Order: sequence, then C-alpha cells, then structure tokens
Amino acid sequence: MSIGDWLLAAALLTGQPSYDAVDPVEIQRQFTTLRLPMISLAIEWEILDPRETRHILARPEDFWNDIHELRRRRAELADAPPLADAQRFPDRAIVNELLVFNRAYRKYLEERQPLDSVHAAELRQVQQEVDDLYQIWDAVRDARCDYYYVKVRRQALKRLRELLSPESYQRAELPPHVPTWRFQRVP
Repeated sequence: MSIGDWLLAAALLTGQPSYDAVDPVEIQRQFTTLRLPMISLAIEWEILDPRETRHILARPEDFWNDIHELRRRRAELADAPPLADAQRFPDRAIVNELLVFNRAYRKYLEERQPLDSVHAAELRQVQQEVDDLYQIWDAVRDARCDYYYVKVRRQALKRLRELLSPESYQRAELPPHVPTWRFQRVP
C-alpha cells in the first residue's frame, strides 16, 4: 500500500468532489489496494465496527455502494461524541437494573391512575418524567453495550448529549433513574 492509496481512500471516504467524478468501475478495479486503507481509516474514524468488515468493504461488486454508506455514516456521526466517552458512564449491567426499576415504577403509576382520579393529572405528569428519565438511561445503556456496533453506540452518545445539558454530559452527571424529587420522606 502506497501513500497514494491512503490518500485516495481518505478522499473517497470524505466524498471530496474531485473524486466523485471517478468512474465507479475504475474504483472497483482498485478494490484490492484500497480495501485495507479504507477499513483502517473507517475504523479509526469510528464509522465502521471491525465486525462489520465481513459485510462492508468485503466484495468488489459492492465497493462503490459501501463507500457511499461510509460517507453517509461519516456525515451522520460528524458531531457525535467519540466512543471513548461511553466509558465515563455507568456499566450496562448497572443501568439495566436501574431501568428495570424505572419500568416497574412506571407500571405502578399507570395502575394507580384509574384508582386515584383526584391525582390522575399529577400521576400522568410523574409518568412523563419517568419516561423522560428512561430515555436518558436507555441511551447510556446503548452506549455501554459492547456488542452493539460502533455506529449505534456513537448515535446513543449523541442522543445522550442532546438529552443532557452540555455541562452534565461533559461531567458525566446523570439524573436519577426515577424522579426521586417526587418521593416523600417517611419519618
């Protein structure tokens, strides 16, 4: 592999206009020389999971379509946090337990509404808070799920950053998994 192969691979992945005029058949002929540099760059740029190489950039006849898929991913994930950010958040197993409690609490609120018509509006509001918190913790779970592809995990981090304030995301400060501010202290 020459430096020219790496430069062409980078240009193709970034969608540089001068290379869009390149004949797809000609690019397909260069599959064997461009495949490894493209895989290396796509993995380094976190737009391709190493496990996906069985399907993406695997066959010469799909090469041009795979390049377009990776370009699309690069654009989609351009403002997504790096995968390393996921390590700052709680482990998936812990998050799963918290989400089980979140769903149980939501079910309790749902079952209580018909029995407590006086507080039905407030119960619906609390239920919405529970659902909002679920979205945050579900994004954490997806980001920490090692068997998900890199693309899915980075999308989850992006979603999490959008759900939290920028400061909270940077400090990895998560809200409680249920609206504990609604709980009453029993003496």
